[in-house]
Amino acid sequence: MCEIRRLAWSLLFFLVAILTLSSGLLAQGEQAQAPPVTENVLQSPVIVIGILGGIVKRNDPVRSEVKLAEHLRETYPDGVFVETFENRHSKQALQAILNHLHATESGTLPESEQRGARIILYGHSLGGSAVVQLARELEKHGIPVLLTIQVDSVERLGQQDGVIPPNVARVVNFYQPNGLIHGRARIRAQDPSRTQIIGNYRLEYKAHPVACPEYPWYELTVAPTHTEIACDPNVWLHVEALIRQQIGMKNGM
Repeated sequence: MCEIRRLAWSLLFFLVAILTLSSGLLAQGEQAQAPPVTENVLQSPVIVIGILGGIVKRNDPVRSEVKLAEHLRETYPDGVFVETFENRHSKQALQAILNHLHATESGTLPESEQRGARIILYGHSLGGSAVVQLARELEKHGIPVLLTIQVDSVERLGQQDGVIPPNVARVVNFYQPNGLIHGRARIRAQDPSRTQIIGNYRLEYKAHPVACPEYPWYELTVAPTHTEIACDPNVWLHVEALIRQQIGMKNGM
């Protein structure tokens, strides 16, 4: 009788051991199949190009375009390429984009690079006109543009800053109508089915002037309102918000 009892206890311990081992293996199997934890990173690199107006140098620390670029670099240290250019050197901006997209010497891009390009362009004054021209040059290479932003855009001779090419998905225009130099009041899409005009936003500075202590006195004398929109912090906060929103969109959509 004692022998039978010992055999029963042994069998019970054996069954418990089997169940414990099975549970452990199952837990290990579930853990192995669990998806790895990944960081929330940008899906593909973003290229942000700012183009300055007038004869301003590309790295002038006073200018809002440069300040914005610096802030974007600090905010997005990885996954976003940010650079500024002078409007008369927009060909250099084009080459920088092509290089970043791994174009060949002839300017040809792999189809995957064309589809995956995430480009944002912004500019003030002649830089606004250069932004549209740069978008046209990118269209020749089959490269889409997520967003263009023009701030008091002034058309350069031989360019057409009022008509946005169809490779641009979204466009915003800020302008002020007063003074010797003033921006284009209205921009339109060459193909409305492919380009969304977010808005043509008019600003007035005669009744609500903006102080620009860092800007040269001669700019404020010759073109005060054109300079005020260039240094208006509210405008550039809006510009930055639009860019950040676009960067955060999945596949730019």
